[in-house]
Amino acid sequence: MTSPTVLLATSNPGKLRDFAGAASRYNVTVANIPHFSSLPPVVEDGATFEANARKKAESYSLAVPGELVVADDSGLEVDALGGAPGVHSARYAADQPHAAEANTDDEANNARVLRELKEIPEPKRTARFVCVLAAARDGKTLATFRGAAEGIILDAPRGRNGFGYDPLFLFPQISKTFAELSAEEKAQYSHRGSAFRAFLEWYKKANW
Repeated sequence: MTSPTVLLATSNPGKLRDFAGAASRYNVTVANIPHFSSLPPVVEDGATFEANARKKAESYSLAVPGELVVADDSGLEVDALGGAPGVHSARYAADQPHAAEANTDDEANNARVLRELKEIPEPKRTARFVCVLAAARDGKTLATFRGAAEGIILDAPRGRNGFGYDPLFLFPQISKTFAELSAEEKAQYSHRGSAFRAFLEWYKKANW
C-alpha cells in the first residue's frame, strides 16, 4: 500500500528534512509542491507566525487545486531580546529585518544573536523555538497547529546538523543542541516535530 503524501510549501531543505523526520513514524511521505521554485514568492509580512503560515498555505494551495498543502512559519524567540528575532528570524542579520525582502545567511543571523547576548549570563539566555503550521486547500485554511521547544542560547555554536539557529539552541533535557541531532532525533523534541505530529494526527483522523 502506497503511503499518503503531504505537499509542503517550502524551498528550505532543512525544513524538508525536519518534516520528513517527523513523518517517517507515521508512514507518511512529504514532498515539495511540484515546480515550487517557479511559483511567485509570498511576502511574509504578517505580525505573527500564524499569519505568515496561513498566508503561505492559502496562496500556494491555489497552485495545486484540490490538494492539501501545508506551510509553516517558525522562528526563535529570545527572552532577553524581548522575543526577538521572532517572525524576523530568517532575516535577522539585515539592517532592517522587518523590511528585508530576502533571508540573510544563517551564520550572520547567529552572529547577531550572539553579539546581542554577549553580556547576558547563561541563566538569562532562555529562548524557545516556535512553529505554526497551516493546512490549506484551494486557498482556504482548514486548520493550524502550533509547536514550541524551550531551551538556552549558548555562547558558541555546537554541532553540524540542522540549520538556522540550531547550533546555538541547547535543549536541556538531553544536553544537546538541535544541530547535534539527526533529523529523526530532532523531530522527537523540536517545535517543528511537535507541530507536525499534531497536524498528522488531524490528517489521519480527517482521512485525507
